[in-house]
Amino acid sequence: MDFKDYFELSQLYASYAQAVSSSQWELWPEFFTEDCIYRLQPRENYDRGFPLATLSFESKGMLKDRVYGIRETLFHDPYYQRHIVGTPVVLKAEANRFESEANYAVFRTKLSELSTVFSVGRYIDVVVRTEQGLKFASRQVIYDSEMIPNSVIYPL
Repeated sequence: MDFKDYFELSQLYASYAQAVSSSQWELWPEFFTEDCIYRLQPRENYDRGFPLATLSFESKGMLKDRVYGIRETLFHDPYYQRHIVGTPVVLKAEANRFESEANYAVFRTKLSELSTVFSVGRYIDVVVRTEQGLKFASRQVIYDSEMIPNSVIYPL
């Protein structure tokens, strides 16, 4: 992997974090290919090879449906999220395809409350080059804690 590709990969991670931290939900699906996978799964299940996931989407259309749900149908106390993402580690690089991993932390701030740690874990990604640039073909969000708040509304 050359510097140009690594810089583009780093920008993909940073742009993703910026979009979901600033509630630009309509941008979220655009980070993915049409036939993509997005899974939110506890570390315990991932490590044991269990398929059960908290959220599992299998296409960009499903991600767009989730955005519609966030904007139009889900009712909850409003809150903000802030994503802090570590430098991606490239595990495998092929022509136009990269397997990478990065640690993340998401903080949640409810109105008139202190910020709290919402989720900590790692992203396990397959990134491919498209005509529009690098996109996630697969993003597995593996969170460390066995306990999560009773609802996950926004993407991590």
